[in-house]
Amino acid sequence: MTQPTHRQSTTFEKLTVSEIQPFQIAIPQAELDDLQDRLARTRWTDAIPGSGWNEGISMSQMKEMAYYWREGFDWRKQEERLNRFPQFTTTIDGQNIHFIHVRSSEPNALPLILTHGWPSTFADFAGMIGYLTNPRQYGGDPADAFDVVIPSIPGFGFSGPTQAPGWNSAHIARAWDALMHHLGYTRYLAHGGDAGSFITREMGIAQPDGLLGIHILETFAFPTGQPGELDDLTDDEKQQMKFMEGFNKLSCHQHVQQTRPLTLAYGLTDSPVGQLAWICDPLMGLGRFAPPEPRNMDEVLTNVSIYWFTKTAGSSARWYLEDAQSSAGNPYVFNPTPTGVALFPYNLYSVRKVAERSNSIVHWSSFDRGGHFAAMEVPELLAGGLQKFGRLFR
Repeated sequence: MTQPTHRQSTTFEKLTVSEIQPFQIAIPQAELDDLQDRLARTRWTDAIPGSGWNEGISMSQMKEMAYYWREGFDWRKQEERLNRFPQFTTTIDGQNIHFIHVRSSEPNALPLILTHGWPSTFADFAGMIGYLTNPRQYGGDPADAFDVVIPSIPGFGFSGPTQAPGWNSAHIARAWDALMHHLGYTRYLAHGGDAGSFITREMGIAQPDGLLGIHILETFAFPTGQPGELDDLTDDEKQQMKFMEGFNKLSCHQHVQQTRPLTLAYGLTDSPVGQLAWICDPLMGLGRFAPPEPRNMDEVLTNVSIYWFTKTAGSSARWYLEDAQSSAGNPYVFNPTPTGVALFPYNLYSVRKVAERSNSIVHWSSFDRGGHFAAMEVPELLAGGLQKFGRLFR
């Protein structure tokens, strides 16, 4: 059985944060025109008739999305939607950081930092902001209100490409703590999914002053294969383990991005359909693991467009390499910070008795809808789960 390890205790060095500047998204029209031109001139690959998703994202799915991206998607509408939220940039340890910061009008709102994953962006959380900052408006308890900070991970979106090596999950965790303290917060919670789960869990491992607890969608602590280890799993847990096995067999993205992100980036940065396919293969559920609810194509293409316009295909993939080349993101390093885990049926599953080996679990919740991209799919459910978790610390 794999035993949790403990990192050597060190002083949590504060990173330097520069002056915060207001930010608004404003993609030049020439960039939109170039995208339209490239989409119109797509060189399509071949596919065996009837192969569907057997070899990757289906040709019919790709052509439908590419057509809508060119003919129906309104980037300016999405730009205006995102610009309704106060956005800012700053520099932390030499790296540009973009973030949304929405303060609740409710007194004693609890600060909360939300971290997206790959191939997501900060925009995934847009549908949650109202539920979190103004629960009163949605029939909730105003005492559950949060101040919300939503940064773009270094190398992703409007944080832009990373300017130096070393931006692994542990480094980003330090940056997030520096940002929260720079904003004036002396106590706060943190949440994340996918890459955000790794980064948020690294915050828990580091235990910076003021971090009250963390909430994640995945613990990434998997069974070790020891005889009898899974004998007492419930039927639901066994079914979810089979789901996880199937997902891992089909997903190629992690290995490629851990090893050759630059090689991959040349094609994705030059071809919008290439970028679309690479992102939408996991985002659309690998063909057979998607929630039954249809994807909102405008939300999907907003994410893809952000990667495209910011040219961050390679630098976002580099996050995988940075973690693979360091000790950051190790699920078997013990996390002593009070931790909540939210389980969604179409996501990688965490088994509590396995997760508790390396995490201080204080809150465990499950939902009947939603998946790996819960913030985008079921924002009201995830927001409700965060409110329940937050009550432990108010």
